[in-house]
Amino acid sequence: MEKKIRQVENDDILILGIETKDGIDTGEVLEFDLADIELPLRYQELIEKDKKNKENLKNQFIIIEKRQDVKGKKLLSKNEEDKLKAINDFLNKEVEVYNMFLGENGVQKLLNGRKLGWTSLKQIDEIIEKQIVPYLNISMDSVTEKIIEKYGKATETDEIEVVE
Repeated sequence: MEKKIRQVENDDILILGIETKDGIDTGEVLEFDLADIELPLRYQELIEKDKKNKENLKNQFIIIEKRQDVKGKKLLSKNEEDKLKAINDFLNKEVEVYNMFLGENGVQKLLNGRKLGWTSLKQIDEIIEKQIVPYLNISMDSVTEKIIEKYGKATETDEIEVVE
């Protein structure tokens, strides 16, 4: 019996090669399936969870600053230690949130071995906004056009049939 194999076309795959700031290829890539309907939802979830993480960090700082500060175990005061712990927890949560969208180890690939910090979060946001979101928007427009082409445009007079 002869097997028939049909490969899916990769027209809707966005592959971003990662380079150092000097333009040297790291060999790492980020890959996005623009035909994946869940990709925009993951991007939206990234934005929502990022906002929630920042709000949580802000609230933790407010609580810490309202407490009376005491001498810490070593060099830093107790409040300073707690702020650093809060920032560290925040950054770990951010890595999880961004990797949910960028893919497995996406943040680590973009950082090329560096530690995550405030400036690197801004750089990652800029990469997403300038290099990924435009393709995401084009893909969503394309999907919408394909749906309209196949099923027609819904109008206000179209009735929705409920099947019981």
